[in-house]
Amino acid sequence: MINKSYAVLGLGRYGSAVARELSKSGAEVLAVDINEKVVNAVASELPICKCANITDPEVIKQLGISNVDVVVIAMAGNLEATVMAITLCKEAGVKTVIAKCAEEMHGKIFKRVGADKVVFPENESGNRLAKNLLSSGFVDMMELSSDVSIVELEVKNEWVGKTLIELNVRKKYGINVVAIRKGLNIQVNIDPEAPLESDMKLVVIANTAKLIKFTEK
Repeated sequence: MINKSYAVLGLGRYGSAVARELSKSGAEVLAVDINEKVVNAVASELPICKCANITDPEVIKQLGISNVDVVVIAMAGNLEATVMAITLCKEAGVKTVIAKCAEEMHGKIFKRVGADKVVFPENESGNRLAKNLLSSGFVDMMELSSDVSIVELEVKNEWVGKTLIELNVRKKYGINVVAIRKGLNIQVNIDPEAPLESDMKLVVIANTAKLIKFTEK
């Protein structure tokens, strides 16, 4: 176990406790939080402690997350950031991604986008309402917050045979494709140059209003 390398993303009470325990055991631990005050508070106890935005793909690359064996994402209070962090870590090739979860529904979301395991250290509140829309191309929709949703979209007929680079959906429609599902297989290491197929589903994150507006086109 000690021979493995770890990264803990999010240094609140739970994340910092995990990082400290791993470090005390002699493991190599990279501890990261976006809040500089939080980082400064634990820096004396954790040898490798960084202040960084781990939802930025370039930052993930600079931190060397691809060389880490296990990543623990402890940002249950920020659902969108957790989803993005899970996706980026899996895209970077991390074998095991563990995500802290506040609610069971969020755990399902985290697993859908690639988390290998979810933990519920504060299982005190009820499940958030999951909204399923059975129209306008939505296969399934779950609210991450009051204005951000994760949704599965059918591949439009005019998209078949085209690549994500050609379609440029992030700039054109304001949606971020985080995974592609085909049957029971979910691909998080997306090849943006691979042609889309009619039986694929796109797992995307976006502003809920933009998603609804997008499906009305």
